[in-house]
Amino acid sequence: MNEDLLKTIEDKLPEFSKSQKLIANYILQHYEKAAYMTALKLGNAVGVSESTVVRFAIELGYEGYPQLQRSLQSHIKNKLTSLQRMDVTRSRIGADDPISGVLNQDIEKIRRTLEAVNREDFENAVSTIVAAKRIYIQGAMSSGILANFMYYYLRLILDKVTLVGAVGTAELYQQMIHIGEGDLLIAMSFPRYASSTIEACRFAREMGAHIIAITDSESSPLTEYAHTSLYAASDMVSFVDSLVAPMSLINALIATVSTTNRCRVEQTFGKLEQLWDRNKVYEKDV
Repeated sequence: MNEDLLKTIEDKLPEFSKSQKLIANYILQHYEKAAYMTALKLGNAVGVSESTVVRFAIELGYEGYPQLQRSLQSHIKNKLTSLQRMDVTRSRIGADDPISGVLNQDIEKIRRTLEAVNREDFENAVSTIVAAKRIYIQGAMSSGILANFMYYYLRLILDKVTLVGAVGTAELYQQMIHIGEGDLLIAMSFPRYASSTIEACRFAREMGAHIIAITDSESSPLTEYAHTSLYAASDMVSFVDSLVAPMSLINALIATVSTTNRCRVEQTFGKLEQLWDRNKVYEKDV
């Protein structure tokens, strides 16, 4: 949470009207919920009008309520505990139709990612992946799922692709000891950011490797070390991390890389199909 914002609210508390004090106290006590409430919903929660909430934001020096809301969101994303995330998740998806609540939120994340993606950065990432001597992929905690997905497909397309496990610092150095100039680290992490991924970026940068960061925003600690950053919307306050947008972004990277190596990819999968048939990997006529 933004301590300056908290202090500002606390300092101005005596100056607020009765209605504004209700808003201020709610934010101070439930900032993790308030950050994802609309002005109308926040007003309903404390028993004041939507316009009063907007005036409260202006009183704090913001242009309007959306700016106050973004300020709250940007400073809590890496601080919520799992218990707090569970509480926020329950309040956001509701109890009446949870499947619609979750799926619609996921659809919205993909839409926001598509609108915000920088095409030039995306193309630079593809070119860097294709040209790299060796590729290291690292993601920890829930981002480890993303790392494994990307590793599974890139190793079918390119040589010398290594998955760096979510391990302690000593093991991290051992797995990345040969990384250097001409090599690439693809690092992915979303709030709460994994320390091991940040350290992997720092070490790779120090060793002269190129770094592509797949993360949520410019404020991510990965961007400090990355040469190219790609952003995907994530549910930073959900108990279960939403991976749909980053997974779609990674899928787009894999698909685009494969088109630049079409002949090789076709040869690889041609051989694989023969091996799969010979060893009965997949059931037929089902």
